Order: sequence, then C-alpha cells, then structure tokens
Amino acid sequence: MPNKPLLLGVTGGIGSGKSTVCQIFAVLGIPVYNADDRAKWIVSNNLDTRKAISSIFGADSFINDVYNRSFIASIVFQSPDKLQQLNSIIHPAVGRDFDSWIKINEHKASYLVKEAALLFASESADKLDFIAVVHAPDELRIKRVLQRDPQRGEDQIRNIISNQMPQEETKKRASFLIDNSEKELLIPQVVALNSLIVKNI
Repeated sequence: MPNKPLLLGVTGGIGSGKSTVCQIFAVLGIPVYNADDRAKWIVSNNLDTRKAISSIFGADSFINDVYNRSFIASIVFQSPDKLQQLNSIIHPAVGRDFDSWIKINEHKASYLVKEAALLFASESADKLDFIAVVHAPDELRIKRVLQRDPQRGEDQIRNIISNQMPQEETKKRASFLIDNSEKELLIPQVVALNSLIVKNI
C-alpha cells in the first residue's frame, strides 16, 4: 500500500446515480467522502461559513438558526453571479474538510473515493488521481429525482440540470465512465473498476 492513497472522484449530474455507485464502493470496503453531505454539515455548523453566507444573502439565509435552503436556491439558480459567490464560500471550506478526512482515512484502504456533484466546477478534480463519471439520459434522471423528491417539480429539476456542467462535457474529462442508463448492470461495472484500480496501484 502506498504512503498516500490514490484519490478517485465520482461525479455525475443530479439523478445520475453517483450515490448508488458510491454505496457499492463502500460495500467493497473503500472509504467514501460525500462532498455534498459535508457541505450541508459545514453550512449548518461552521460559524465562519454561516457568517459569510449571511453577509451575501442577508438575514433570511438562516431561519431559527437553520439554513434556509429553498431561499438560497431560489436566488442562486436565477443568478450565476450569486451562485459563484456561494460556491466561493463553500468549495474552499469543503476542500479543507476533505484534506482532514484524507488524513484520518489514508491508511484504511489503497485508495479513497470523493463523491461530488460539482467536482469539475469546484476545480477539486485537479487534486484527484482519477475521475469516474456516472451518466444516464436526462429523462431518466428527472424521473429518478421526482420519485425520491417529488416536491421539487420537473421544472426545478430541469433548471438544476441546466445549471450543471453538461454530461457530454463531464464525460470528455472522465478517466472512467459508469453507465447507469439501466441498460447495463451497475454492480459489475463498479466491481470491475475497483479491480482495475487495485491492480494498478
């Protein structure tokens, strides 16, 4: 096992199934850092981050000390500038958190996984050794999100997709592609990728 583990990024747009892929990696014994979950935790618990968000979006950013996600979302998905400002606060904080997580987990496996929807947009991809992009047709992704989160509505989901990097662009930047269109079995693809990485370490 090398002194520093290899870092595999797993990304994909909303509804692509990247979380399912990462659950399979976890079953295989590979530690997984979920950047989106950690971002939510940081926004809720890190005082400096909360202050920075409030300074940009105002007092309604937190209601009864709880992050007002719907309020912030209604702003950033209509304003690329505001979205960039929000990301400039959250992405560096998540990056620091990820560095700390690596130190805790670096001897637990021969490689580690970072799951993030905005892997390329946050520029954190540059710090990873490989990138696996999970992809699926847009209509299937929308159907999945509506099933798990029906209050979003189709228009909101399409808006989110339009604000994320196009799949064809992320696929061009990928080291590996994982097809989650339901035309291929998912588990064998992840198991094969795990074997490939382990064999080449």
